Amino acid sequence: MVTVHTIEEPEVRSWDFPRGTAGVAVMAEYAADRGVSTAALLAGTGLDEAALAEPDRQIPARTELAVVRNLLAALDDEPGLGMGVGQRYRVSTFGIFGYACVTSPNLREAISLALRYYRLGFAFCRPVVEFRPGEVVARIDHELIPVDVRTFLVERDVVAMHRVMSDLLGERLNLSRAEFAYPEPPHAGRMAELFGVRPRFDCDHTLFAIDPEVLDRPLPQANQPTWQVCVAQCHEMIRRRTARTGIAAEVRDRLLPGSGANPGSPPTLEAVAHELNMSARTLRRRLDESGTSYRALLDEVRRALAEEMLTAAPLSMDDIAIRLGYAEATPFIHAFKRWTGHTPAAYRRAHQMR
Repeated sequence: MVTVHTIEEPEVRSWDFPRGTAGVAVMAEYAADRGVSTAALLAGTGLDEAALAEPDRQIPARTELAVVRNLLAALDDEPGLGMGVGQRYRVSTFGIFGYACVTSPNLREAISLALRYYRLGFAFCRPVVEFRPGEVVARIDHELIPVDVRTFLVERDVVAMHRVMSDLLGERLNLSRAEFAYPEPPHAGRMAELFGVRPRFDCDHTLFAIDPEVLDRPLPQANQPTWQVCVAQCHEMIRRRTARTGIAAEVRDRLLPGSGANPGSPPTLEAVAHELNMSARTLRRRLDESGTSYRALLDEVRRALAEEMLTAAPLSMDDIAIRLGYAEATPFIHAFKRWTGHTPAAYRRAHQMR
């Protein structure tokens, strides 16, 4: 049972990151069932049907947006289109990432893992999860999604999240509440049947909530050895996808100690922008276009330094925290758990045993 208020969120701040083709394949299957050919759905995207079967194929997020627009144009008279597509998602849709979730010890760990490896999924909405006493709330950040596809993607992503969590538990997950920041649609009744609660509409924010009691239930397919292997593979996939080049590499290099930066007092984004002869606004935009942010790059550097200090130096947690710019050990421990899924002490013990 949750007893403290904590917040977890993906490290990426935008939907604009490369992703696999499985999300497009789900839409293609749905469209085909309604008489829309895959060729028509993929028109103008540079993709063909063969590309959807390539497990390692990566596409820009904007390519998937083009497919969404084709789907909306072809089936614009179908109510609840986003809901229908979202229900097609399964844990298996997400490959090794999904297998890591399904073999997690409980739903709490599966949610944390999903947020940690968010870039291995296909969502455009960005969930920020608050673990509160008595309630777990997922606030759905969708303000940056283009307006013409926003409602479809909000419904698709929220329904897909609900479907996957139900699959993980082995039974339908009833929400305790659901709120949407748009007018009530004709299919609101269908949404109520799916979620187990009547959604509210025209709200200030989009969110859904669940009873924290379900978080610590063992998942039916939990398997610790398999989970550890899958998590390691997820980490390697992220490492390969985020091999930094271009502007992201230039910024990260300026945050490393070898460049003269002090990890305990890193340069500000404004200072880095000045070194690169551009405005802070331009730097933010270029990092966003690269699918990252100054905060994400700073976290990368801090994580690498933390792992090095935990395994190569006999430093206390307070010492490591201070060297990385934290006032004390507690926020460092929370950050390390968010980065790796493990506490610093557990990480140190695991490496000392090797």
